[in-house]
Amino acid sequence: MRCACFACFTQLGARGCSGSKKRGLSLEEKREKMLQIFYDSQDFFLLKELEKLGPKKGVISQSVKDVVQSLVDDDLVSKDKIGTSVYFWSLPSCAGNQLRNVYHKLESDLESSKKRLAELVDQRGCLKKGREESDEREEALRELKAIELKYYELKDEMGQYADNDPAALEALKKAIEVAHAATNRWTDNIFTMRQWCSNSFPEAKEQLEHMYKEVGITDDFDYLELSTMVPLNPIGDQLLEGD
Repeated sequence: MRCACFACFTQLGARGCSGSKKRGLSLEEKREKMLQIFYDSQDFFLLKELEKLGPKKGVISQSVKDVVQSLVDDDLVSKDKIGTSVYFWSLPSCAGNQLRNVYHKLESDLESSKKRLAELVDQRGCLKKGREESDEREEALRELKAIELKYYELKDEMGQYADNDPAALEALKKAIEVAHAATNRWTDNIFTMRQWCSNSFPEAKEQLEHMYKEVGITDDFDYLELSTMVPLNPIGDQLLEGD
C-alpha cells in the first residue's frame, strides 16, 4: 500500500530533484574538452572563438580562458601573438611529442636519482667503517660530549666579558678618534663661517654675537682635546686601581 501523506511525497520529490541534478565538469575534464576542440579542427583560434566553442563541449565561457591558460602552461597548447591578435593551437602530434619529452625527462631524472642513491649508500658504508659500536667508541663519545658542554660554558662566560674585549676596545678607540677629528673639523668650519659673517656684516656685530650665543657658540667654544674625552683603556685603569 502506497503512502499518500504530504511528507512522504515531499521527500520523494526532493530525491528526484537531487538525483536529476547534473554534476559540473572537473578541471581535468574541462581540459580534455578544450583539447578535443583543437584536435578535431586542427586549426588556429582566438580566445573569443574558444569562448564560443567551449559551451558546446560543456565548458562555460567564463572558465575557458583559465582552462586554456593551464593547457598553455603545461605546453599542451601553443600560444603566439601575431600582429595585435593572440592565437592558440594544438595538434595531436605536438601533444604526443610533448608527452614523450616529459617521459624521457622523468626517466633521466629517475636514473640520476638512482645513481645518487647508490653513491650515498656507498658513502654511508665508508663512513660506518671505524665507527663500529665498542666500549672505546662509547667512552670517546662521552668525552666529546663533555668537551662540547665545557666549550659552550666557556663561550657563555666569554660573552659576559664582551664589553672588555681588546678587539672591541680597539674598535672603540678608532671610532673615538674618527669622531674627534670630525668634531674639530666642524668646529673649524664654524670658526670660518663666523669670521666670514663678521667680515661681511660688520654693522650687525651685536646681532651676530647674540645669534651665536642662542645656538650655543659661546666664548668658551673651542677645539676638543683628545685627552679630555672618554678614557681609551678602561682595563688598564682597572688593573692600576687593583680591580
